Amino acid sequence: MKGRVGERFSEFFEKWICQLDEYLQLLLKASEQRVINTVCDERELQTLVSKVTQHYKDYFTIKWCLAHEDVLAFFCPIWGSPLENAYSWFTGWKPSTIFKLIHSTGINRVPGSSLAELTQEQLRKIEELRVKIRLEEEKVEREMERQQVAVADRKMFELVRSTGRVRDSETVDQFDGRLVEVALKGLMAGLEKVMKAADCVRLRTLKGVLDVLTPLQCVNFLAATSMLQIQIRQWGKRRDSISRKE
Repeated sequence: MKGRVGERFSEFFEKWICQLDEYLQLLLKASEQRVINTVCDERELQTLVSKVTQHYKDYFTIKWCLAHEDVLAFFCPIWGSPLENAYSWFTGWKPSTIFKLIHSTGINRVPGSSLAELTQEQLRKIEELRVKIRLEEEKVEREMERQQVAVADRKMFELVRSTGRVRDSETVDQFDGRLVEVALKGLMAGLEKVMKAADCVRLRTLKGVLDVLTPLQCVNFLAATSMLQIQIRQWGKRRDSISRKE
């Protein structure tokens, strides 16, 4: 079922992902030019990196604004394919996947990627960041568990029991609906807290990795992450299209 927030974010997300694809082409072009003839200097590369990171920040700004109106729209997104949603970690990508992506790029020695040439010092810093981010992920997961368990706490149980009594006695009109509204508002606030905490871990992961890399490595890193997100979306849409035809 589509809600107002879901429809608004769907429209925004389609435009945002199209812009990300355009940035991906610029990232790939800048990386290629740098490898071939070093046309792009580091200032140009850094400018491009700043534009892409700002693009991600814009995504979270809009997301947080709309989530305050209806956070459930982001836990049950209508703009994502089942494949995308299956790999979602609290309304977005899991930060740990970033480190796996960097590792895979280095192991496979992707042609033209400077990520395959990280120094020992860079590898050490990235490993330290990975450990730190994993701890932060576990903190978010514990908070979500706390929110889920809160559904069955004493106050919620009393509310459920009271609602049941009201229905049994057929005095629904006399039941104070404000109690339900307050209870649900508390649950939604808890989910919004979890979502924002997860998003903050995502942002800290991006910033932490970018701070370790050189401008050219930042370009290759953002190209890899953007490409992965876009490809998963395309695969999901393709699968949905095939499923509808069957």
